[in-house]
Amino acid sequence: MILAFRLYMPGVNSWNGRWGGEGRDHVKVVTFRGKAGKAKGQQILSHGSYHYDFGDGWRARIDVEQIDSAQSARLRRREASFCGYDWMVDSIVKFDKILSTHQQKEQVAQ
Repeated sequence: MILAFRLYMPGVNSWNGRWGGEGRDHVKVVTFRGKAGKAKGQQILSHGSYHYDFGDGWRARIDVEQIDSAQSARLRRREASFCGYDWMVDSIVKFDKILSTHQQKEQVAQ
């Protein structure tokens, strides 16, 4: 199962109300293999969209969709940077929600 994670910034708290990555496609493609991987992919896909509030007026949204191998190849070829927010996808895969790095450490310690 191949999933595409798309990053959006619906809440922008900049001086001009714009985000520097605006207008570009920010996609991260992740492949889930095996029975456990497919189950994890289905679980992530069932949410469809994940949100994160930075607490300072900035908000991020990551939409998830299942894609095929041809779409994956096209997206990987033109894959723009994920603007340093790869940790959000890692958090979704590991915790099924977006947690800050501090929250992730707390979650693991429990």
